[in-house]
Amino acid sequence: MAKFLIVEARFYDHLNDQLIAGAKAALKAAGHKSEVLTVPGALEIPAAIALADQSGDYEGYIAIGVVIRGETYHFEIVAGESARGIMALTIDGLAIGNGILTVEDEAQALVRADPAQKDKGGEAAKAALALYALKERFS
Repeated sequence: MAKFLIVEARFYDHLNDQLIAGAKAALKAAGHKSEVLTVPGALEIPAAIALADQSGDYEGYIAIGVVIRGETYHFEIVAGESARGIMALTIDGLAIGNGILTVEDEAQALVRADPAQKDKGGEAAKAALALYALKERFS
């Protein structure tokens, strides 16, 4: 039984709750444990994962958050840089599923976050599980 850390940027509580529920359900169905760590925003998720990985306590990570397009360029920076940071850690060998939603509006986020609809939290957990399995296979 492996232990996964769900790192969430807690901004939209009702959306994050659904994403986390989906991620936890997927991990539990696969027979693994999980913990949740909250950070201020999506930009802090890669750093939190890198710091947590130094502990050696976790076999994989799930990034959870919601970035909704606003009126400024900030959306592009947050969406792009958080994804870039997560991808860099993944290429370095960490098993990470990216469940950070980058959407135009809350309606899109609701459909994607809901475990009964698109279940992007569950999909992110399944991606982390797949990478964890590959890591185990090749190590």
